[in-house]
Amino acid sequence: MSYLRIQNIGKAYKRYHKRWHRMAEWLGMKPRHELRWVLKNISFDVVPGEAVGIIGVNGAGKSTLLKIITGTTKSSNGTVETGGRISALLELGMGFHPEFTGRQNAYMGAQIQGLKISEVDNIIEKIKEFSEIGDYFDQPVRTYSSGMQVRLAFSVATCVRPQILIVDEALSVGDAYFQHKSFNRIREFRTEGTTLLFVSHDRNAIQSLCDRAILLEHGFLIKDGNPEEVMDYYNAIIAEKENATVKVKRLEDGRAQTVSGTGKAVVSNIAILDQSGNRVEVVDVGQVVTLHIEVIVHTWIKRLICGYGIKDRLGQVMYGTNTDLKKQELLNVPGGSHIIFDIVFPVNLGVGSYSVQTALCSTDTHLVDNYEWRDLALVFNVVNISKTHFAGCVWIDPEIRISSL
Repeated sequence: MSYLRIQNIGKAYKRYHKRWHRMAEWLGMKPRHELRWVLKNISFDVVPGEAVGIIGVNGAGKSTLLKIITGTTKSSNGTVETGGRISALLELGMGFHPEFTGRQNAYMGAQIQGLKISEVDNIIEKIKEFSEIGDYFDQPVRTYSSGMQVRLAFSVATCVRPQILIVDEALSVGDAYFQHKSFNRIREFRTEGTTLLFVSHDRNAIQSLCDRAILLEHGFLIKDGNPEEVMDYYNAIIAEKENATVKVKRLEDGRAQTVSGTGKAVVSNIAILDQSGNRVEVVDVGQVVTLHIEVIVHTWIKRLICGYGIKDRLGQVMYGTNTDLKKQELLNVPGGSHIIFDIVFPVNLGVGSYSVQTALCSTDTHLVDNYEWRDLALVFNVVNISKTHFAGCVWIDPEIRISSL
């Protein structure tokens, strides 16, 4: 049975201020180094068949943690317990010999995973076929592009369904076609019971593949929970940088709302209005509505941008834009202003529950001046009252023309 149990993992590297200090320690003199901790007291369990996303800014300790779990790096303290065969796709080309061919590297990689040569003989052509690198399969890996290395590495790592699959950000290097192909294979493995650890900055990938997410910050585990909630918190941290103004509020339905920003401008009221100006919480597919956003400006703002995004129940953004992209910015907004943004659009969405996130900032991104970022600012439902049945998350009503030759 596949499982992972991480208990109080820590990793520290020695830092020497002068070169001779290392030599002095080798000669038995007193320690002359200081420890730089990249991971501290990391603990979590992954149950069989669970998919866990690991997120955090560069340098947070994500890759180090995966290397400790796979055994390529030793922890300074703590323990890792694993059950089941682990297959890992970590750093690009990790473990490949540049002078050996793709076929030779595939044999070595598969054997490292515990397969016998006879077993590799039976699947080597499938590895070649899935990678789709053609004749390069029998060429030295040093002649490969980064995308070709990803194709080969993923094909080898998943040549046989592993009980535990660990994927770092290497897939982000590959082309869009192979990313789709790889994610389809990962989803197939998941339905068959494979446990997944997945590192990515891609919000949609994390939320579509994972049951939960873990956020690392400066080597500490600071949040563990629902992927949408953790990703919202992560985005707020990125926006705030050094400003400790991130707030999390638990809503009546149990979901967590993340709000961040300086508070120079805030959303005071938000609603979905029908064409008669009435507030509605349920709308028909294709119905024209108005997203009504009222903003109070507390202090003078040189440039004010209002943005919004519509997310599905998994937190994936269906559509988003802002007044910077629409060339409707407001300049020199005085304190005390009460501004109304009425955004009219047809709800060309599939049946389901959706939420609205809002952003008040100074440019096309809230990463510059974040006055207020609010997730789950509003929740509404889409039902199909007047349209023919269709599948999917958007309504793209076609005109179908049929003819004969």
